[in-house]
Amino acid sequence: MTTAELLTVPEVMARLKLGRSTVYDLIRSRRLTSITVGRARRIPADAVRDFITFEIGEAA
Repeated sequence: MTTAELLTVPEVMARLKLGRSTVYDLIRSRRLTSITVGRARRIPADAVRDFITFEIGEAA
């Protein structure tokens, strides 16, 4: 079993060079998958990679 790396919203903001509200908008619109652990929002690193891949495909 592989353990997925879970990122915080600020880590995703830094990786995607986006603001906090934009990241939360992506989560709300389900374009970026996330989970809630207690009261903390976490985004799997794979979901960030998938989002980038999808966006590159859409731009082409």
